[in-house]
Amino acid sequence: MRVIRVRARNPFGRTKISGIDFVVNQYIGCIHGCKYCYAKFMCRWYGEWGKWVIVRENLPELIRDRFVSGSVLMSSISDPYQPIEGKLELTRKVLKAMNQKIRLKILTKSDLILRDVDLLEEFRRLEVGLTVNSFDEELRKIIEPKAPSMERRFKALERLHDHGIKTYSFIAPVIPKITDLNYVIERTKDHVEYYIVELLNLKTSGNFRSWLKKNYPSSYYGLKMDVGGYAKKIQKILAEHSVLGRVIVHPQ
Repeated sequence: MRVIRVRARNPFGRTKISGIDFVVNQYIGCIHGCKYCYAKFMCRWYGEWGKWVIVRENLPELIRDRFVSGSVLMSSISDPYQPIEGKLELTRKVLKAMNQKIRLKILTKSDLILRDVDLLEEFRRLEVGLTVNSFDEELRKIIEPKAPSMERRFKALERLHDHGIKTYSFIAPVIPKITDLNYVIERTKDHVEYYIVELLNLKTSGNFRSWLKKNYPSSYYGLKMDVGGYAKKIQKILAEHSVLGRVIVHPQ
């Protein structure tokens, strides 16, 4: 794995992500290596996705006690708790230095976040989300090769909730005939406040699009030909479970 160390100039970046004003990316790139990741566009500069990560090593000193008005997401083009974080503890250092009044939202696939519960409890306006799905272990190892198991993520949501931290479930990518929304909601609804459900974006999924078409053609064509119909099904499932949720749909 290639580690690229850089010096950042600004800890907060403006973003067009709906409902978010700023992003914090102490890492760029992700060792989890998920095959469908939209951020793989950066491979044109650095090589195969999952084989490199950029470390913005001075971010803790840049962010110290700075305050921004608006919502802040950690992170948008990386996972703040990807495997290298276990060694570098850069995310932990950023959280220690960050103004605890910031309206912070964290999204991760990793239960490593439990290591930092002591810091998370100090933030006044914090939400923590785990990206979850219903992929079995065989499938997860193919499309999310370095990410923790779904079971570990489900348990992490439960433990965060038990610590009084506001949690949400990010169900993504939703793939017709593969993702079992009912199962994921049943596993998480007692431990989260709301859901964000995102359908797979075929336009940004790169080689994964071809893989899906070859291995799960009915899922591929179901999404490509009737994305609107599938979005309505998701809304119905959320309503049947009486949970709060927002569905993200991409033109296919």
